[in-house]
Amino acid sequence: MKFYSNIFKATKKNILKASLLIKSGAVIAIPTETVYGLAGNALKSSAVKKIYQLKKRPKHNPLIVHFSSLEAIKQIAVVHPDCIKLAKKFSPGPITYVLPIKKNSGISPLVLNSKKQIACRIPNHKTFLSILKQSEVPIAAPSANMSNAVSTLRAVDVHKEFGSKIKMILDTNKIKIGLESTVIKFGSTIQILRPGAITKEMLEKTLRKKVSLPAKFKTIEAPGQMKKHYSPGIPVYLNQKKEKPNGALLVFGRYKLKGRHVFYLSKKSSLEEAAKNLYVLLRTAKERGFTNISVHPIPNKGIGRAINDRLTRAAG
Repeated sequence: MKFYSNIFKATKKNILKASLLIKSGAVIAIPTETVYGLAGNALKSSAVKKIYQLKKRPKHNPLIVHFSSLEAIKQIAVVHPDCIKLAKKFSPGPITYVLPIKKNSGISPLVLNSKKQIACRIPNHKTFLSILKQSEVPIAAPSANMSNAVSTLRAVDVHKEFGSKIKMILDTNKIKIGLESTVIKFGSTIQILRPGAITKEMLEKTLRKKVSLPAKFKTIEAPGQMKKHYSPGIPVYLNQKKEKPNGALLVFGRYKLKGRHVFYLSKKSSLEEAAKNLYVLLRTAKERGFTNISVHPIPNKGIGRAINDRLTRAAG
C-alpha cells in the first residue's frame, strides 16, 4: 500500500490539528457527505485566495461557505422564511442556501457572487462538523479538485489533484452521497440553481409551493453553473447503449455486459447508487487509458436530474 505524507486518518488528534490549521489560514482537504472539500477559513481572504489559486478557479465562480448551525448563518446573512423551513427539514444536509450577506459580516468578499450573496450550507458529516465547532470559524470549501474537473470522493484522488501542495487530507470512508449539494435561492419564486440529492419534489413537499428547476443564467450565482464542468478530461457521450472505439461504457441497470471497458453505475437501477459511483467511475475510466466515455440513459427524475446535470456539463 502506497504511503502519502499528507493523508491522515480522521482521528480526534488529527481533527484538532485540522481545526487549528483552518483557523490559522491554511487550506486542507476535508470529506463531507457529498464530496471532498478544499477547505479554508472564510474570514481570511488570504485563505480564500489560496483555494482559488490551487483549483485554478475563475474568480467569478463563488464558493460555498459551511457553518455549524442555522444560528451561525443568521449572524452573517439575511435568512428568508422559506430557508428556515427548509433548514429545519434538511439541514444539516446536502442543501445550500443563497442569501444576502449582512454588512460587517467579517466574511471574505471573495466568496460572494456578483450580487453580494453568500452560499451557505450546514454539512451532515461528523468530521466536518467537528472541525467547524473546534475551529470556531465558517469554512469555505468548494470541491477538492482542479476547476472544471471531476469531483473527488477518495483521499487518494485529492492527492492526485494537488499532491503535496496542501498540508493535510483527512481520510474517511464515509462519503454517503457522491454528488454536490442542491443549491437554491429565494425570491418571488424558489429556484434551484444546482440540482442535488435534495430534489425538487422534496422541496415542494416541504414548502407546499412550486420550485423551479435550473434555467440558463446570465451570470454565475452559485457553484456548479459553469457550462463545462465535472470533466474527466476525455469526451463524454450521453444516452448511449454501446461504447465507442477505445471507449468505456457506464452502464445503468441489469445487463449482461462484460469486459474491462464496462463499468456499472448501478446493476439495481438505483439512482442513489449511481450518484455515489459516478465520479469514481469517470476517474477510473480515464486512468485505465480509455479515450472516451459513453453513458447509458439515466432516468431524469429525483437525484437522476442531478446526475444528468453533471454528465451534461462533463460532456460540455
